[in-house]
Amino acid sequence: MRIFVAGATGALGRQLVPLLVAAGHSVVASTRNAAKVAGLRELGAEPVIADGLDASDIRAAVISTGPDVVIHQMTDLAAATDLRHFDRAFARTNELRTRGTDNLLAAAREAGANRFIAQSFCGWTFSRDGGAIKTEADALDPNPPEELRRTLEAIRYLERTVTTSSVPEGIVLRYGFFYGPETGTLSPAMRDQLRQRRVPVIGGGGGHWSFIHTEDAASATLAAVERGRSGNIYNIVDDHPAQVRDWLPALAEFLGAKPPLHVPAWLGRLLAGEHMVAMMTEVRGASNAKAKRELGWLPAHSSWRDGFADAARHAVGRRTAA
Repeated sequence: MRIFVAGATGALGRQLVPLLVAAGHSVVASTRNAAKVAGLRELGAEPVIADGLDASDIRAAVISTGPDVVIHQMTDLAAATDLRHFDRAFARTNELRTRGTDNLLAAAREAGANRFIAQSFCGWTFSRDGGAIKTEADALDPNPPEELRRTLEAIRYLERTVTTSSVPEGIVLRYGFFYGPETGTLSPAMRDQLRQRRVPVIGGGGGHWSFIHTEDAASATLAAVERGRSGNIYNIVDDHPAQVRDWLPALAEFLGAKPPLHVPAWLGRLLAGEHMVAMMTEVRGASNAKAKRELGWLPAHSSWRDGFADAARHAVGRRTAA
């Protein structure tokens, strides 16, 4: 098939493009940055420059390339560093989830695309009551902390808009927390924060986080291109949701850092905000059973523990070589 990947130079796009090419698909890959065009060409894609927030720009890019499938991976996660002011940090990503989704979906429809697959998220979005592990049928948080509300509403908008589209047929992939060499939970910034002991366990650290290696997120996306069902949402996470009190000390150990500090919830509220306390103590993990069953997908990194260890060794190896 001919596949248009919007936002192809992000952490996931860089893994996804060569995987689609290797599977025999013809890939058109978009970026806003002209300096990244050569890199996309090296991955085997046909690069185009387009801004997803410019309706005429993205329309021209999509229609001129005539894709069968459009994949929405447009985010600005690299800019989301100030998590104390969460909604502000994710402002551009939220625009891409709302206005960007509208622009890209309209372009895909006009171009005659058959399928539209969009990136969503399930790291902290579920209702914080009931069981610790949630499925796609479970409700999202009806009353999130104030600092998360605009971001969650943007996620709701994307999911509602895409899953109700029949032409092209819409599919949503809810990825867990990304990690991989030099990215996501193992980004240089996060590693530095851990080594400086600036990421404490807040309260009892009972929040359940679901992780996904970027390589596994890419393989799940390929599976959705080929086998996903119209109107469906799939949680794309590994097999072992983990509580903060387990994964955070383990990650520090993998990186050769001292164990994280522990702070009480009341102090966490003062230092980081109510939303970060909720993430550390209350959020729910996600089940990947539906994605395994319907997409025929299995994560190569079935456990965050093994995946963290592999990615941490890769990071150490890069520093040693440098």
